[in-house]
Amino acid sequence: MTLTQLPVLDLSLADDPATAEQFREDLRRVTHEIGFFYLTGHGIPDAEFSRIIDVAQNFFALPEDEKLAIENTNSPHFRGYTRTGGERTQGRVDWREQIDIGPERTPVAEPVNDFDHLTGPNQYPESLPELREATDSWHAQLSEVGARLLEQWALSLGQPGDHFADAFAEDAESFIKIVRYPEAESESVTQGVGEHRDGGTLTLLYPQPGTTGLQVLTDDGWIDADPIENTFVVNIGKLLEVATNGYLKATVHRVLPTGPGQDRISIPFFYNPALSARLPEVALPDELAAEARGVTDDERDALYAVYGENAFASRLRSHPNVAEKYYPELVGAQG
Repeated sequence: MTLTQLPVLDLSLADDPATAEQFREDLRRVTHEIGFFYLTGHGIPDAEFSRIIDVAQNFFALPEDEKLAIENTNSPHFRGYTRTGGERTQGRVDWREQIDIGPERTPVAEPVNDFDHLTGPNQYPESLPELREATDSWHAQLSEVGARLLEQWALSLGQPGDHFADAFAEDAESFIKIVRYPEAESESVTQGVGEHRDGGTLTLLYPQPGTTGLQVLTDDGWIDADPIENTFVVNIGKLLEVATNGYLKATVHRVLPTGPGQDRISIPFFYNPALSARLPEVALPDELAAEARGVTDDERDALYAVYGENAFASRLRSHPNVAEKYYPELVGAQG
């Protein structure tokens, strides 16, 4: 049967012994076959969804000079505001503006690894203190949802529920992007975001209700993943694909250019382990191991075992303006 809409899973079913096993079976099947789904029953209050969209709109409505005052070119940690057209996917311009917000930390005084440069403080506009308040809350709540999902995945794959927990126990490197897709300036704009697979563990995305643009590549071709109010779009990243030898599937997706007179907000939360962590491999039961496909062969995006190496290489590719300013000796060296 042709797939026309992503499946919907209800996380609250995992809390009831009468329905938990069926939930885990559905979670395993959906992320083996598709890699994307809608998530309800997550426990995040409706008001929090409205709050994060409102604060995002208030941020992008700030005068240009206030946003540029916190531009990511001020940050060797790739934090802060990226102007429209300032990011790349597969070397091509993405037509969006955004702010990147990660864990608030002191920079590493004497970096040992390249990825140590990702550790540092965020940048916030002085005139919008509610941005930090809202994103701190969003980060904490979605980290809990991410941990619950990973526990359910572990159980569904025949592992103890805490199989992945150690990688996230200290200094997890989850981060938020708050994104605005303005209308395309001309026909030369071909992508809101180009085709890609997420490089981390899992993504919890909240796209603004009433908008469209996200598409997921399935066996039946591209399908729309339009927003459902107060509901996340969830996809696994390449780290989980690697950990399960391809049994779970990191799926290609894209965002189309925004049409004339249109404007949309999208807020992905990337739930990731510590920069120095390796996601532990999963010793699949025989019946699941027989269906493992191996890791997707993608020459455009080499994978490293340590999460931070993937993350830093990705930033160098995606934000050439920051890379050229702070790491000119590394530009082009990592993919």
